[in-house]
Amino acid sequence: MQARIDADFCPVNLAVGGPGHAFAFCNEHKREKCDECSLDFTALNRISKVLLTNPNLRCPPPPNVVQQKLSQAVTNTKEEGNNLYKVNKRKEALAKYNLAASIAVQRPLWESSAVFREELSTVISNRSTTLLELGDYLGALADAETVIAIRRNWPKGHFRKAKALVALGQLEEAIESISLGLQFEPNNAELNGYMAELQKLAETRGSAASTSEDTAPDAPSPE
Repeated sequence: MQARIDADFCPVNLAVGGPGHAFAFCNEHKREKCDECSLDFTALNRISKVLLTNPNLRCPPPPNVVQQKLSQAVTNTKEEGNNLYKVNKRKEALAKYNLAASIAVQRPLWESSAVFREELSTVISNRSTTLLELGDYLGALADAETVIAIRRNWPKGHFRKAKALVALGQLEEAIESISLGLQFEPNNAELNGYMAELQKLAETRGSAASTSEDTAPDAPSPE
């Protein structure tokens, strides 16, 4: 093992700085990420920041350790948002979802990424719905895209995206979004039900367009 470490070891010319002189930069350009020097200390500096803000944490714990207090804080704040949403207090619910998301992203880098993805995607999904109800269709779409990026195989993200696209008048794109979600979970009742609605809506719009073309007056001849 030591021989392999020695073989892969490559010394780099770095500088340290920042709070506590705990952050690394390329020595020549003083950049955290330097393409010219082919160096990237971003991940290392993120860990340094976490360790600095948690002085009692002397070293990263095993990756299977999950902070239950943080998870509980995310869950409780999200549920507060859900309760507000149910009584039509959309703006107040949005504030709770924003807070829950800000708590979720505080999870240390060495903890389970699966837990992080599940917590954050659920909160952002709920926020997407709330933004849709508040009329912020682009915001709802952006959140849905974020959910898909974090947890691509979760049908809910594709459902949220389709909802936002319909609100923006992009019916074909909404159908494509549902189709993609069904590739991950073909028997999902929510996706299949919404797909049927969208296809019916597309047929109705197609019929209306055909009728409009048939009854439209002839274009006037140029004078």
